[in-house]
Amino acid sequence: MYRTGRGMIRMRATFEQENGDIIITALPHQVSPAKVLEQIAAQMNKKKLPMVADLRDESDHDDPIRLVIVPRSNRVDKEALMAHLFATTELEKTFRANLNVIGLDRKPGVKTLCQLLNEWIAFRETTVRDRLQYRLDKVLERLHILEGLQIAYLNIDEVIRIIRSEDEPKPVLMARFGLSEIQAEAILQLRLRHLARLEEMKIRAEQEALDKERQFLEKTLGSPARLKTLIKKELRADAKAYGDDRRTAIVERREAQAITEEQLAPVEPVTVILSANGWVRAAKGHEIDPGETTYRPGDRFLDAARGRSNQPVVFLDSTGRSYSLSAHTLPSARGYGEPLTGRFVLPAGAIFTSVIMAPPDQQLLMASDAGYGFITSFEELITRNTKGKALLSLPKGAQPLPPLLVDNITGHLLAAVTNEGRMLVFPLDRLPAIAKGKGNKIIQISAKQAREGTDRLVHLTLVPSEGTLTIHAGKRFFKLTAGNLAQYMGERGRRGKKLPRGFQNVDRLESEAPLQAPLGLPLASSNESEPTDPER
Repeated sequence: MYRTGRGMIRMRATFEQENGDIIITALPHQVSPAKVLEQIAAQMNKKKLPMVADLRDESDHDDPIRLVIVPRSNRVDKEALMAHLFATTELEKTFRANLNVIGLDRKPGVKTLCQLLNEWIAFRETTVRDRLQYRLDKVLERLHILEGLQIAYLNIDEVIRIIRSEDEPKPVLMARFGLSEIQAEAILQLRLRHLARLEEMKIRAEQEALDKERQFLEKTLGSPARLKTLIKKELRADAKAYGDDRRTAIVERREAQAITEEQLAPVEPVTVILSANGWVRAAKGHEIDPGETTYRPGDRFLDAARGRSNQPVVFLDSTGRSYSLSAHTLPSARGYGEPLTGRFVLPAGAIFTSVIMAPPDQQLLMASDAGYGFITSFEELITRNTKGKALLSLPKGAQPLPPLLVDNITGHLLAAVTNEGRMLVFPLDRLPAIAKGKGNKIIQISAKQAREGTDRLVHLTLVPSEGTLTIHAGKRFFKLTAGNLAQYMGERGRRGKKLPRGFQNVDRLESEAPLQAPLGLPLASSNESEPTDPER
């Protein structure tokens, strides 16, 4: 049993492990074993508990509650399995406690358990303090009387004479010995048999005992710490004398969590295929060639991503928004799939442009053809909103570029090429890492040219330090080694430098890590004569 909130108490079944099986030994109040078995069996029939192989009720006279859950294998996480059952069956039940009581302010009100205990402790302190004060008053009163009796015993002859000779002995005794009215009355109430020597010794002993008690009471009342210690001792003594063993343990537990469909689904490699018309499907394995699969008439291959079935899939549209789904929820690649417009609400005129699958901490380079970009992580692209998440802010007339996976920011160069044939290369760490937005300028493109589309960023690629960049223009290509790349290096946001004639209409860029050449053999830089003069 544990408390979950104001007026809410949860009771949870107890279980133990025996030879790899889970044995439920106690159920919450008013929960029947048959109901629990029915609920677990229903999940097994719906294939929502693939980790459970069998379920038995072995309850008998000796064991009133004994429900046996047999896991499918020893690799099953039994704690996670029970947390799922607590969250989805009556193995855990919530009870409402209406703590509507009259508080210390003499007014009724609904109290939390903490408020109730604090007010009870305050009430207990007041009660114990009043009890001790009452006892102290009685002790002081008795000591006062004993002091007067002691005076009487020391002057017994004179006391007897006054009593025998005076018509009103009380005021005479008070005046003669300096007694109070209470002391004089106590002396007059004495019986003759109490005048013995032994009775005087008893009075002295009673005085000593009461004086010790007085000191204890005064110290306790004068010290809050001593008062609390006394209350604790009394509570422990009462618990020992009248308490019994608790039948329901109060234990702090984490909230039970049901196993999600993603956790239940088998983890296997998948290839997510996106068509130009926004239809999506998932094929098992990574060996499939997305370009060779069949598409609906008028449709064609657009993009694909490879990952695992338990990973999220992110789709990007032409307005810079991101959308995400769980991979295991996508239709099979045996058919044409289904349109993403049935799952998401796109802005007017928007179309899907790319699909991504990656670990949550995978870094990505997001950019627009207006020449702006930034670095973010894959987890920043994930959203549950069917309208997507505003990720890349686009200037008017701009379009997003396909995102680039970034394995390491430091030690890499970023090569940017425009449709005019200008190329700029700069260290990747000069680009900011932000969650979303427009980003910083990668290469200089005027706002007017970006709106009109006459000049735009068309290609981006990452080049490892000391690596090689291959530029493809039609059937021709040439390679730029680390030394030749230096002539295109510049500050981020500059215009860059024109590529050689014949290579300004770039089709694609490819980068290679540096190779270790055998001793004495130079690395080849191209399969053609390498142009170095930009105006040649």
